[in-house]
Amino acid sequence: MTELQLKDIKTIQENKELTLNLEYSSKKDKYEWIVNLLNKCQYRKLRKKDKGIILNFICQVTKNKKEYVYQMINKYLRYKLKAKKYTREKTYQKYTTLDVKLLAQTDINHKRLSSSATKKILQREYEIYKNMNYQNISQVSTSHINNLRQRNAYNCTYKNGTKANEVGIGQTLKPETNGIPGSIRVDTVHQRDVYYINAVCEVLQWELVFCVPAISEIFLQPILELMLETFPFKIFNFHSDRGSEFINYPTSKILNTLLINQTKSRSRHCNDNALIECKNGAIIRKHMGYGYIAEELAPKINEFCINYLNIYLNYHRPCGYLTEKKKTSKSKRSYYVYGEYDTPYRKFKSMDKAEEYLKDGITFEQLDKIELEYSDNEFAKLMKEEKENIFKQINKNREQKIQTPDSKIIKIFDNSF
Repeated sequence: MTELQLKDIKTIQENKELTLNLEYSSKKDKYEWIVNLLNKCQYRKLRKKDKGIILNFICQVTKNKKEYVYQMINKYLRYKLKAKKYTREKTYQKYTTLDVKLLAQTDINHKRLSSSATKKILQREYEIYKNMNYQNISQVSTSHINNLRQRNAYNCTYKNGTKANEVGIGQTLKPETNGIPGSIRVDTVHQRDVYYINAVCEVLQWELVFCVPAISEIFLQPILELMLETFPFKIFNFHSDRGSEFINYPTSKILNTLLINQTKSRSRHCNDNALIECKNGAIIRKHMGYGYIAEELAPKINEFCINYLNIYLNYHRPCGYLTEKKKTSKSKRSYYVYGEYDTPYRKFKSMDKAEEYLKDGITFEQLDKIELEYSDNEFAKLMKEEKENIFKQINKNREQKIQTPDSKIIKIFDNSF
């Protein structure tokens, strides 16, 4: 490094052009040059105005920002301006490759839920089902789950879809829950030759899915009766859109017999049935897809929904629930956020006076046996294997192009009950 002989402040001002010839090969040389300069100028005894000239001169030579040079001068005043040798320390990783693979396997089993729902599953695996492999990963934060999903170990494991006529059936009202379970939203989802009947409780998000080969009274009446019997709590309101599959006299007769109020969505109020529409995409389309399914396979799919999918949705899949954030000095009014994640069954069990809403003959001891029979990941894996077997039959049926008469389909479906 070339030395610049500077005796006083005037020399610095006169020789600003010479700064372009200054070179320093390392950080250590740069620090030594700064220390020598400040010593020669007796920086500690200078006036404030002269100190500013020295500061600007060092910025011009080193091409560093004024804030950084100011920090170096402060270190000089404390006799701490020394270049330290850089040593790279081995970073500590709390979550190992095994933990990341457990996270990836959980996302595979549950179709990669949100980070909050995934965190709840990891906690339940360790706290409820006592799986010691999840002890470390169960402590992960919601935000850090997204960071772990970027690791190579995760990517190697996880691999990635006109104005209706007014009918005097049902009331055109906004569905009211009164804060208690029992108000359900119902909708249908078609997949070419099969139809799914989807029902969700607005408060608990308790969901039941059934499959029928056609939208007609022959199939819908037994499914509606089975659906209303399957819910473990009492139903007091039945809400749907204005489709003819539910706004008809046979359905109205069934609901009136059970003393269940029937309501239908209002015009230009899309939020009346928003919950069930979200579930159609997040559950049915995510698990069953959009491909063609022959109508003769509807009974097998319906058995899968009853024995696997419905149990998984209500006992092993966490859902997000709205919690109220009260107004503070920063926020002018209260608002709601998805701050609570839990399974519908646990949400139901945690409610005040939950036993009062159970149907006669149903107890929480019976429902606990269903939940604790398998862990969340175990049942999700079991459901995934059964779903793969069904899709193999669907693909085989698609290749063979089997066509079954309608009368035979109805007979097969009736025998499934």
